[in-house]
Amino acid sequence: MNIKGKTIIITGASSGIGEATARKLSKEGANVVLSARREDRLNSLKDEIEKNGGMALVVPGDVTKKEDFKKIVSATLEEFGSIDGIINNAGLMPLSYVKNLHTDEWDKMIDVNIKGVTNGVAAVLPTMMEQKSGHIINISSSAGRKYYPGGAVYCATKAAVKMFSEGLRAELAPNFGINVTSIDPGFVSTELTDTITDEEIKEDMAPMLKELTTLQAQDIADAIYYSLSQPKRANINDVYIMPTEQKQ
Repeated sequence: MNIKGKTIIITGASSGIGEATARKLSKEGANVVLSARREDRLNSLKDEIEKNGGMALVVPGDVTKKEDFKKIVSATLEEFGSIDGIINNAGLMPLSYVKNLHTDEWDKMIDVNIKGVTNGVAAVLPTMMEQKSGHIINISSSAGRKYYPGGAVYCATKAAVKMFSEGLRAELAPNFGINVTSIDPGFVSTELTDTITDEEIKEDMAPMLKELTTLQAQDIADAIYYSLSQPKRANINDVYIMPTEQKQ
């Protein structure tokens, strides 16, 4: 499928995977709707995209707030008239050992990583069902498949996203023509690790990260584009992409 002229909402678009995906999709001709909390970064990205001949709309928002998603959807429909896809990318990864009881961080992960995805789906679904078309892409993680040290809560949130994606596909693809994909990367070089405050886990992770050649955000953007560009008859259920050097 040619995505030229299609309209794609991207959450967490101010950095990392979201930013790289916005660049990739706009280069391929899609209209991109950029959302995150850091409006200054979104505006800089919009300027870059438009300078290169693309179309971009900035709608700041917090994925944990349903009202913010209503604004995103309303602004998107007003500007472009359709919603052909959503990339539920916003996420947090403040890894910590359970015994250290970083319960505030647990709550934030649940709110952003799970509720941020369910809020995004709920916001775009009425439009997609009416259109009988659309593509929902949720960024899960290899952590949704297996436990990583310090990741008990993070892994649980990503497992939830993965199962939610499969449920969406089963219910929506056959009945409404809405494709659903879960993207499950291993370690990617993004700002995610900046959210880790647990000194114990940072110390334990340092040697592994130092030796590992991680994925780049562009690698995930390419996987997202691959999923979006398939013919409508083909639903890419899951993309599991790991750094070549990552052992587990």
